[in-house]
Amino acid sequence: MPPAVRFGVNYTPSEGWFHHWLDFDLDSVRADLDSIAALGLDHVRVFPLWPYFQPNRALIRPRAVEQLVALADAAAERGLDVNVDGLQGHLSSFDFLPAWTRTWHRRNLFTDPEVIDGQAAYLRTLAAALADRPNFIGMTVGNEVNQFSAGPHPDPDRATPGQIDAWLERMLAACEEGAPGRLHLHAEYDATWYQHDMPFTPAQAARYGGVTAVHSWVFNGTAQRHGRTSVPSEHHAAYLVELSKAWADDPHRPVWLQEVGAPAPLVPAEHAAAFAEATVANVLDCPGLWGVTWWCSHDVSRGLADFPELEYSLGLLTNDRRPKDIARVLADAARRTHPTPAPRTTALVVPADPERRTALAPGGDLYDAFFRLTADGARPTTVLDDRADDADHLRARGITEVVTAGQVLPAAGTGAARATAAE
Repeated sequence: MPPAVRFGVNYTPSEGWFHHWLDFDLDSVRADLDSIAALGLDHVRVFPLWPYFQPNRALIRPRAVEQLVALADAAAERGLDVNVDGLQGHLSSFDFLPAWTRTWHRRNLFTDPEVIDGQAAYLRTLAAALADRPNFIGMTVGNEVNQFSAGPHPDPDRATPGQIDAWLERMLAACEEGAPGRLHLHAEYDATWYQHDMPFTPAQAARYGGVTAVHSWVFNGTAQRHGRTSVPSEHHAAYLVELSKAWADDPHRPVWLQEVGAPAPLVPAEHAAAFAEATVANVLDCPGLWGVTWWCSHDVSRGLADFPELEYSLGLLTNDRRPKDIARVLADAARRTHPTPAPRTTALVVPADPERRTALAPGGDLYDAFFRLTADGARPTTVLDDRADDADHLRARGITEVVTAGQVLPAAGTGAARATAAE
């Protein structure tokens, strides 16, 4: 665990978005990083686009790798550490997959041996290029690559959970081979926690890699159902952090809120700062939080076409690098010293069976029960149903009270039906 919670931002270049790799301008990157460092943040998450860096399975472009290292060095000059996502993958509604995996060369991203070999070589190469940089945090395997493995993607690469186990093990091993001892992890969007047929499972998220990553977006039905100032919306990030802990084998495994943002129009621009302030305050009440990395640094330029409307306004800074009110919220949080939160002693029982995950999603009874407890001041966490009677496990996590959804929901606001766990 770091000595203090870390605050950073997902770096979206102000000029050319992630297409800046095609016309890489280090001076522009430096100006972007200056505007980020001025907020007092301590790290950036950066996104090389996979088809630009590895356009052929046997070609990882040396010049592109050099540019990535130059970006990392420029960040170091400004006191910023760097996490690098490898397999991009999917960003802001666009897919970026190399031609050697699509159409006439269509091969499964998660099961084809040659594709897997190519992916591993790519991740190992990026990690090795940065291994000696003191400001290199480590690799994230890719950005929300689980969206390629199931619906609603229009052309998914189907795989079983067992095949995803093997794929994750291989990808994380490649990162470790390239940069031994760094913090390597993988990251998925919230279908991992909510969608019954998603082959990327909560257990994988909470057990593979050096830290659990969660990505919190209230456009998943949370804000639509409950409104931007509701308990579910303002505590959604904290919910995912605490939900992930149920599957962790290490009772003190850190959790990284690696993506969270204020999406318009569900969170209008004039309310984004208040939403950010509430979200950050609530997630800081989660024990074991590694850090908060906001999405994103700079607005997408209106000169670029076909993005979903919300993508043009998610930045802490405008496209010409001016900080918004929401930037000041993150800057203030980064400057302050945050006390270590007390253990969360009340645990909601959740199913270990991944086919029952829909109950954890917006509209599900376990989702509703968690936020009923939250509204009642209980500071809940979660525990798997097959661990709910394990006194050693509960003790290791500081849990003294276990409750089921059926006990919580009929007892609105009273907490009277909670069952006390064996200590």
